[in-house]
Amino acid sequence: MKLWGGRFTKEENQLVHNFNESLSFDQKFYHQDIQGSMAHVKMLAKQGIVSSEDEKAILDGLQGILEDIEAGKLEFTKEHEDIHSFVEANLIERIGDAGKRLHTGRSRNDQVALDMKLYCRDELKEIDGLVKDLLAELLKIMEKNTETYMPGFTHLQKAQPVTLAHHVGAYFEMFYRDCTRLHDIYERMNYCPLGAGALAGTTYPLDREYTAELLGFYGPTLNSMDSVSDRDYVIELLSALSIIAMHLSRFSEEIIIWNTNEYRFVEIDDAYSTGSSIMPQKKNPDIAELVRGKSGRVYGALVSMLTTMKGIPLAYNKDMQEDKELTFDAIDTVKGCLALFTGMISTMTFNKDIMEASAKNGFTNATDAADYLVNHGVPFRDAHGIVGQLVLFCIDKNIALDDMTLDEFKAISPVFEEDIYQAISLKTCVEKRMTIGAPGPEAMKKVIESCKKRLEELK
Repeated sequence: MKLWGGRFTKEENQLVHNFNESLSFDQKFYHQDIQGSMAHVKMLAKQGIVSSEDEKAILDGLQGILEDIEAGKLEFTKEHEDIHSFVEANLIERIGDAGKRLHTGRSRNDQVALDMKLYCRDELKEIDGLVKDLLAELLKIMEKNTETYMPGFTHLQKAQPVTLAHHVGAYFEMFYRDCTRLHDIYERMNYCPLGAGALAGTTYPLDREYTAELLGFYGPTLNSMDSVSDRDYVIELLSALSIIAMHLSRFSEEIIIWNTNEYRFVEIDDAYSTGSSIMPQKKNPDIAELVRGKSGRVYGALVSMLTTMKGIPLAYNKDMQEDKELTFDAIDTVKGCLALFTGMISTMTFNKDIMEASAKNGFTNATDAADYLVNHGVPFRDAHGIVGQLVLFCIDKNIALDDMTLDEFKAISPVFEEDIYQAISLKTCVEKRMTIGAPGPEAMKKVIESCKKRLEELK
């Protein structure tokens, strides 16, 4: 069934049909399409545009179609161009002429705009829930590890000592912002395009506010041309998904590094690892690697959508059909990555002793040694040079700063006294960093309480 055949005298070429059709992918919309149609016919009946008898017949017919699709009794067939024609054809077949009145006062343009918005809104809520699950798991790790010492890095080189709680807390902040971005997008997108018609509204006395209310929108969109040609909410969603994917990729990269034999900071659970077909000793971080790799796929959807939309004049153009497959794939990809990543970190073991030894042996306390000298009257620039000599000495001896004797310290600077050992211990280095946002345990505990409160407020 074609929704536009009256104007044409020839059958559509099969290749043209295949190129033009969208049912193969927009069948994902079946629930949203039927949901929108039910709201539309309720509004038509309220306004006296269709009779209450036709309203009941249409609603019963649509409910039957929905139930049969979900029960697997009704299959999507190739002769239909899109989900809209599929539903309408089946409705007319079931209830007769009453079904032909469903499309009164609407166009496929506002219909597909509604379906896409409803779908994105539903999926956004699911993604939001998955990010919150990840935040909750990160919070558990933070609470357990306020005194788990590890090296902090710059340029992938050991820099200063931090705690695992502090390191993971950085990702909590990133994913928290991702949640707020999703909430912002929801606020902007939650307006109903149904009733905009093809581009210029309709002469029927529609009650767009009522339709919007039935579908859980804040209200109707306020420009009919914008309503059918707007996909910036899709671009915003793809942008937010790309940022989530980027954050997942960064964390995955660190887990991959931490999992190496050289680091051994973490042990990934067998359920989230794979082996080698030839090397029996291997245990590969494939999930983390796939999460890292799939970020490019999500970026591709964003760039493709921006490219598709950049040259389209008002109002609707068929190019916009390209929004669906890209968005569906990006959504499914990010949902899968979030679920698997959360499962991976929830079962991962942290090798705390190795992490602490790595911090100690990486001269992460060198800055604190310089601060010790400054606190004893040595100008910072001179202190910096003295500690550089200490590091060179330790490298030559293959020891840590903590392993030097007091005589060895004094040979480089007589300012050093016995209290240098306490000053450069990892515990001291971390605990005296007490400003908000720093890794000191007391500072971290305050931040963790803030994280708990903010996560609760998101729900």
